[in-house]
Amino acid sequence: MPRVAVIGCGDVATVHFEAIAALGDAELVAVCDSDPERLALAEGAHGVPGYSDHVRMLEEVRPDVVHVCTPHHQHADPAIAALGRGINVISEKPLASTLADALRLAAAAAASPARIGICFQNRYNAAVQALHGRLSSGEFGAVLGGSGTVMWHRDAAYYASRPWRGTWAGGGGGLLMNQAIHTLDLLQWLMGEVAGVAGHAATHALADAIEVEDTAELVLTHTGGARSVFYATLANTVNAPVTVDIVTEKADFHLRGDLTITHGDGRVEVVRERRAASGGRDYWGVSHQLYIADFYAQLGQDGPFWIDPQEALKTLRIIKDVYAQSYPDRPAEVA
Repeated sequence: MPRVAVIGCGDVATVHFEAIAALGDAELVAVCDSDPERLALAEGAHGVPGYSDHVRMLEEVRPDVVHVCTPHHQHADPAIAALGRGINVISEKPLASTLADALRLAAAAAASPARIGICFQNRYNAAVQALHGRLSSGEFGAVLGGSGTVMWHRDAAYYASRPWRGTWAGGGGGLLMNQAIHTLDLLQWLMGEVAGVAGHAATHALADAIEVEDTAELVLTHTGGARSVFYATLANTVNAPVTVDIVTEKADFHLRGDLTITHGDGRVEVVRERRAASGGRDYWGVSHQLYIADFYAQLGQDGPFWIDPQEALKTLRIIKDVYAQSYPDRPAEVA
């Protein structure tokens, strides 16, 4: 039975605790958080020892798996510390807040016998899996192009509740690093790796509350020659459904929760998304438990987990490329 610890007991840790409990054959043995109030709440809720220092916890508890659910700028160090001790890691996205930390983490993963997975859980959504399978089969011909949108709403209170979110030092960026990263990941995974990035990020609605971007637009050129366009904003009135549209030679695919396939002959096919109750926020998706269960099922196998640091670097590089184009006078902050 794997012995499990969670580092970072804030908002997103909720779905990790749920997923660990759902495994049935894993034992939560410790929690860790630098915030005394959050740590006390987690200790009380789960009845396990709490630590304010992740290194001490790793040394004293020696778990088999740690879940890293810390703020972005605190992803790399706990993960590297665990990997260096041969402890498996599940880390929330992004891989790290800076490209330098991401590369450090990727190197630590390559040198460790342990496995690490990065939480791009939306790849496990039923509709996304169906879309990837259809595109990979070749039955619909070449992918001609695609698009994606994330049109959500955030206000100043959201950032005031967790001040690291609105900063370069804490978040490594804004909208692209925190909210839109999942949909960007899906575009590059579904359509092929990205060979060229043209984009711009800006702050249109929340300049009084944050120093990072709340809006971005991108044009991506994929290695197969197709092009995708992407638009994301936190200035919308509501959290509208995320969209991904992909056009192939023989069908159009429309992802809005469910997947709608419009065939060239006029037939329409619908693949329904799963619905899953959770204490987490609905915009985190429905597949954290599937992702985490799959990671645990593969413990002990040879080779890296399929969503490893090298895989997560692909989307991080896209984002950092947009930042370099948008903020040429702030290279140290956006790297």
